[in-house]
Amino acid sequence: MEKIDARKHSQETQYELRKQVVRLRQKGMANQDVAELVGITACHASTIWQKFQKGGLEALRPGVRGRRTGEQRTLTPEQEKLLRKILVDKTPDQLKLPFALWTREAVRMEIRHRFGLQMPLRTLSEYLKRWGMTAQKPTKRAYEQNPERIENWLEAEYPEIAARAKQEKAEIHWGDETGIQNDAYNAKGFAPKGETPVVRLNARKSRINMISAVTNLGKARFMLYRETMTAKVLIKFMSS
Repeated sequence: MEKIDARKHSQETQYELRKQVVRLRQKGMANQDVAELVGITACHASTIWQKFQKGGLEALRPGVRGRRTGEQRTLTPEQEKLLRKILVDKTPDQLKLPFALWTREAVRMEIRHRFGLQMPLRTLSEYLKRWGMTAQKPTKRAYEQNPERIENWLEAEYPEIAARAKQEKAEIHWGDETGIQNDAYNAKGFAPKGETPVVRLNARKSRINMISAVTNLGKARFMLYRETMTAKVLIKFMSS
């Protein structure tokens, strides 16, 4: 007989199966035969018989069943699926919400607007955790960035630069500018774990107060300054 997972039965049906196992064992049937007849595993049939021997039928009565996974949740599975897709594919401002990234308040506002549900922040935190969402600082990416040109430079132009530097025994410096700016974006927003959100910003800002450079061998140089550096000062820095 095909074995059936007894946990899928109602508690009343499980209790009747247990009593049937007891009746058959009391008639002298072997445990394996009882299991085959009832449609459960021999191990389960043996456990039922042992419980009966220790505590009688009272030991076989159904207990209070705990809440099953997914029961009594605020959102239906369909609503959860739709909301997760929105959090991955859209940003709040695209949905006319007053947020740049998905914060808990932004997600709660979208739930209230889309499903008419008022969800506590604590409950929302559990949903986000269950979906694999974590609060992350966004990666900044300039609108002017051209991925195709970058790839072409890395594959075609840089190898020539590296070969020339080796021939001339020169150093290749990788420079960067950093500092405090008036529109720094340090907030965090929820996104799938491992998928850092992106905030698109204008690359041209008044933000310079330090320039630094590092070579492929790890030699580092830096210089602090207050105003925009001229080309003459930049050359002096790189040659120092």
